[in-house]
Amino acid sequence: MSTSLPALTQFSHGGGCGCKIAPGLLSEILSRAPRGLMPPELMVGLETSDDAAVYRLNDTQALVATTDFFTPIVDDPRDFGRIAATNALSDIYAMGATPILALALVGMPIAKLSAEAIGEVLAGGAEVCRAAGIPIAGGHSIDLLEPIYGLVALGLVHPDRVRRNADAQPGDVLVLGKPLGVGILSAALKKGVLDAAGYAEMLAHTTQLNRVGSRLGGLVGVHAMTDVTGFGLAGHLLEVCRGSGVVAEVRLAELPLIEAAVAWAREGVVTGASARNWAAYGHQVLWPRWAEPWQQALVSDPQTSGGLLVSCAPEAAAAVLAAFQEDGFAQASVIGRLQAVAPEGAPGLHFV
Repeated sequence: MSTSLPALTQFSHGGGCGCKIAPGLLSEILSRAPRGLMPPELMVGLETSDDAAVYRLNDTQALVATTDFFTPIVDDPRDFGRIAATNALSDIYAMGATPILALALVGMPIAKLSAEAIGEVLAGGAEVCRAAGIPIAGGHSIDLLEPIYGLVALGLVHPDRVRRNADAQPGDVLVLGKPLGVGILSAALKKGVLDAAGYAEMLAHTTQLNRVGSRLGGLVGVHAMTDVTGFGLAGHLLEVCRGSGVVAEVRLAELPLIEAAVAWAREGVVTGASARNWAAYGHQVLWPRWAEPWQQALVSDPQTSGGLLVSCAPEAAAAVLAAFQEDGFAQASVIGRLQAVAPEGAPGLHFV
């Protein structure tokens, strides 16, 4: 990490996807917002809290549009830019699409941050976009009390290859691409107890592009995708369950986890956002009595630039895992399965 530039986290009250509005409050806010136009070309809108909007252009192309930005999760400006850009592009990949260009969203406390530091943030974002093969073609900037950075991202996908979070099917298996625990590592960093190895691991996960999603969208048997970010695994999987009308059963023992995050969670180093997440949706989760508090913290841990969560037919699971492995996601794992909702039941999530 740079020592010549100011520590960015000193300027923000929360960092990364952990600074998102809590899911319960967000639902209330959105419920009060008037619905806009719903043209027939709009394939995906607000209905199921999906990762991006999708607009059909013609019979072979649909435009995928999303935006994501947040306050610093790390102190190093270039690393902050890299993480924020990787996170923003993930929503394009989660729809099965390929990004084509991005616009930068920049808010900085001009009186407190130098042009050098701000330039490093932008350089980090540009580095990731180059790796994704797209330009940053413009953007917008404002003078703000807290630093924020992110992207508007646009992508293209064949309309038949759009992978919504609401198209999962009973009998599907669930595959998670990245291990859980990034939020806990960020909490350890904020407390000043994360060592250099832990920081390097956190950076490796948060800057790994989910571009495998473009390939997964074309695999036979892949029904639904989303990415795991600020609401944690449990929160984003519940969105899949509600949108698809299914019940998910997840095996705690099969979850891929960051070992260092497990160690910190056992010691009580967790984010405040994980508790807010659980307070919002814990009543919809069947949680085993034998499970430990640290395990609950991990499934509700806000993941900044987290992994893709794939719902696919059992016979497609091997191809999905192979695609993840070939793209460098060494810990991708089958974590559970989906069931039909029982009579008189409701969509939900069970951990076993």
